[in-house]
Amino acid sequence: MAYAPVGAAVTAAGDPALAVGGAAVAVAVSTLPDADELLPLDHRGPTHTVWFVAACALAASSLGAVAGPAVGRPAALPAVAGAAVGLSLVSHLLADVVTPMGVRPFYPLSSWHHSLEVTPARNPRANAVLFGLGSAALLAGQAVALA
Repeated sequence: MAYAPVGAAVTAAGDPALAVGGAAVAVAVSTLPDADELLPLDHRGPTHTVWFVAACALAASSLGAVAGPAVGRPAALPAVAGAAVGLSLVSHLLADVVTPMGVRPFYPLSSWHHSLEVTPARNPRANAVLFGLGSAALLAGQAVALA
């Protein structure tokens, strides 16, 4: 959902293929913070922080800067890659805020914990609604940009 305005702007600027690529990247990395479940890390620890988001967005922008000239998009690819990754990961953290477990976004500098305690993370209905809203926002943005 968070990438939808960026995708629409990229399409409106005349590069719908790059917009779709950015959307694919956003979806692909959307669960990256949960890789901590496969690693010897606290769940919702370091991978659920603004520092992790910033590092991943910077890495994506850097990869985009290297790959951009090779695919004929030297200026746009770093920005779209960084935005797709950054916005996708921020939206993951925001989605985790509605769960009872919440997140500590500034860990380890702060132990401040934020949770709205609306629904458990494994609620299939809530997850489907969030995915549906994101998909609808992306499609609506593209429809407006192409109109």
